[in-house]
Amino acid sequence: MSFNNLDTLYRQVIMDHYKNPRNRGEFEDETLTVNMNNPTCGDRIQLQLKVENDEVVDAKFVGEGCSISLSSASMMTQAIKGLKKDEAIELSQIFSNIMLGKEYDEDKYDLGDIEALQGVAKFPARIKCATLAWKAMEKGLNEETGN
Repeated sequence: MSFNNLDTLYRQVIMDHYKNPRNRGEFEDETLTVNMNNPTCGDRIQLQLKVENDEVVDAKFVGEGCSISLSSASMMTQAIKGLKKDEAIELSQIFSNIMLGKEYDEDKYDLGDIEALQGVAKFPARIKCATLAWKAMEKGLNEETGN
């Protein structure tokens, strides 16, 4: 696949998650809730996590922001369901490294739709948009653990 076709595909994946966000909404019952914002651009997110027996069993978010921020939140909530807390935090660190333009072991980690966000690394001002939900998840899981 040519670079232009791949770039177009990635844009389509990002826009699909933006227009049709997965796991958007709020839980009715008690959950781990983290609110974060990006003051430089106005992105805001409220992330809710259900953690049972050291596993992220469900995740939802609400918020306002750009297509990068909200599509990243949608992708992240899909990716972390069913992961142990330490696995979710490790995935977040891999994602942060990708945003810094670093390579990752593609054989070990199947990032699925998250790969579509790799191009954000070329736009330093947008990295905070892409990582907002991930940082919220890390903060929540670390506080839940007591780290």
